[in-house]
Amino acid sequence: MDLKTLKKVFLNLQTFTSDLPVPLVELTMIQTNDPFKVLVATILSARTKDSLTITILPKLFEKVKTIDDLKKIKQEQLEKLIYPIGFYKNKAKFLKQLPKALDEKFNGVIPQIVEEVVLLPGVGRKTANLVVSVGFDKPAICVDTHVHKIMNRFGFLETKNPLETEMELRKKLPQNMWQETNRIIVAFGQYQCVPVSPKCSSCPVKKYCERKGVMKSR
Repeated sequence: MDLKTLKKVFLNLQTFTSDLPVPLVELTMIQTNDPFKVLVATILSARTKDSLTITILPKLFEKVKTIDDLKKIKQEQLEKLIYPIGFYKNKAKFLKQLPKALDEKFNGVIPQIVEEVVLLPGVGRKTANLVVSVGFDKPAICVDTHVHKIMNRFGFLETKNPLETEMELRKKLPQNMWQETNRIIVAFGQYQCVPVSPKCSSCPVKKYCERKGVMKSR
């Protein structure tokens, strides 16, 4: 698949995904317009379903509205607020470490560059790209397992892991496609182009897809 074809695919998928639920992190930005809360939401959502995380955030944000609130709250209280989210003890620890890390490295301000955001506790490249893209509306490509698998399944890339996929997409995609890539492809991957036995027969972009690596489909 070449870039011209991928652009056609994206146009189709924009329509297809428009009625699907808004991803958790984007919903957080829509509701709060607060990069700090986007950062918190991304840390909590790692390896946890959006459907669970979304039930945790309202009660957490009642108690923790700012970085200063995060400084004051005890880790044990944080753990209770975010339980039963996956890895809640580790995530509470990361959140408690955030204010100090921000103070020491960035004068208390959340950075807007991926290479700086990854220096924060509990933040990997996927999270950092999401914070920059959604929280600050700047070009960044958030690559998770959906984006990695589907870009290879399309035949647009031939990469071995999400980091390699991100770097190749940065080279091959124009910046005006960076931010929408995660939103469109993740929704498509959750509801249609699922990891095992994708729903190829009803796929809105099946005529463009090379179906690389697909052994079984519906």
